[in-house]
Amino acid sequence: MHETVSVIIPSYNCKAFIAEAIESVLHQADEQVSEIIVIDDGSQDETPDIVAKFPNVRYAVQEHAGAGQARNTGVQLTHGSIIAFLDADDIWSHHKLSLQLSVMRENPSLDLVFAHVEEFASPGVVFDERKLRKYSPGYVPGTLLVRRTAFETVGEFDSGWKIGEFVDWYIRAKELNLKMLLLNEVLLKRRIHGDNVGIRERQSVGDYARILRAALDRRRTLVAD
Repeated sequence: MHETVSVIIPSYNCKAFIAEAIESVLHQADEQVSEIIVIDDGSQDETPDIVAKFPNVRYAVQEHAGAGQARNTGVQLTHGSIIAFLDADDIWSHHKLSLQLSVMRENPSLDLVFAHVEEFASPGVVFDERKLRKYSPGYVPGTLLVRRTAFETVGEFDSGWKIGEFVDWYIRAKELNLKMLLLNEVLLKRRIHGDNVGIRERQSVGDYARILRAALDRRRTLVAD
C-alpha cells in the first residue's frame, strides 16, 4: 500500500516563525508528503501573505478556537493515510519523516510514532539556558506520526481545553491500547519565544488536573462495569 502523508500546521499570529516551520517540512528527506496545509486560527498578522509565498502549501482560515480545533480542521481537510502535525513556531529535523516512516513500514501494526525534543530560545528572548530541555521524550503533536485510521479511532482533539488537549488525546489513545513507539532521536526543535501557548494560557493550567481527573473517572467506570 502506498502511504501518503498529510502535514497540518496550526498557526496563530506566528508571522515571525511560520516560514521556517514550513521550510523544515519542505526540506524533509522523504518524498511522500502529499500535502501541507496551514490552518490559520484567526491570526491578525501577516500570516496569509507569508504562506502565499509557498505555492505548494494549502491555506485555510478558521475563527480563533485554539490549536486543537485547528488540527481537527486540518484532519478534516486532508486525505493522507498518515498524519503529522507541526506547530507554526517549531521546526522539524530534516530526517524526521524518513525515520518515522521507515519504522512504520517495518512495523505495519504500529499506530503512532513519537520522538525526542530539543528546546531552544528564539533570538532576542531572555531565557535561562539551563532550563532548556536538550533531550526529552516528546509526547507532543510536533513529534507525532499517526495513521489516519488510528487517529479516527481515538477521535478528534477536545477543543474545550485551553491547554492540554494533546495530553487528553494521548491518554485516550493509551486507553485504547494503540501500539506506539518513542524513537531515541531528537526530531523536533521546540522554540521558546515568550508567547508560547503554555505561557499565553497560563491561567488555564488547571486544565491538566481536570484532564487527569476525567481519565481517572473513565477508568473507575470501566472497572465498575
